[in-house]
Amino acid sequence: MCRLLYIRAQSPFRIEPYLDRFAHISKNSKEYQGDGWGCAYWEGDGWKMYKSIKPIWEDDRSRLADLKSTALVAHARSAFRDAEPNILHNMPFMRGNIVFIFNGELHGVRIREEGRIGAEKIFNYIMRFNKAGLEQALPKAATIIEKRSKYVRAMNIIMADSEKACLYSHFNEDEDYFTMHLKKTAGMIAICSDPFPGEDGWEAIPNGSGGCYR
Repeated sequence: MCRLLYIRAQSPFRIEPYLDRFAHISKNSKEYQGDGWGCAYWEGDGWKMYKSIKPIWEDDRSRLADLKSTALVAHARSAFRDAEPNILHNMPFMRGNIVFIFNGELHGVRIREEGRIGAEKIFNYIMRFNKAGLEQALPKAATIIEKRSKYVRAMNIIMADSEKACLYSHFNEDEDYFTMHLKKTAGMIAICSDPFPGEDGWEAIPNGSGGCYR
């Protein structure tokens, strides 16, 4: 199980303060989130990526300290069944101008798709449907994946491009852990697995819902 973060703003913001809050959330999660982490931030005309096999709260993020962006996607990893940390398994995954992060657990998934781990297979499967855009591709593919799975403990997905992020959130247990949260302020939107510590204005995203945010 993992932790997810998405930030988008009308004006450039320093990404490190948000990564610092995300590191606090990850370190204090009831599930261990220390099997590496990664982030993507929008710079110029594309996503730039940073990944590490260290826990986000132990990693030296000094190279990110002064970076500013209008969009940030971050993922802290908890490896499935204690698999060894591997930077190739770290999210975000990216194709073209689309990045993908995932938190959840599925059993008996009956789809044929390439990928080193289950999350990458899910990403590649969703991208099959992307001719009409993420707004349609994500919910359509996610619904099919659920129908072709024996059991879905949870499936939380954020996919982002240059203009928006699309969210799909569905879980069948552990509501406190898997519920995603949303905060909107003037000029900024944030989506995270947990509210930022000490901040008001966060709303729980209902189970079984989704949508795209600009």
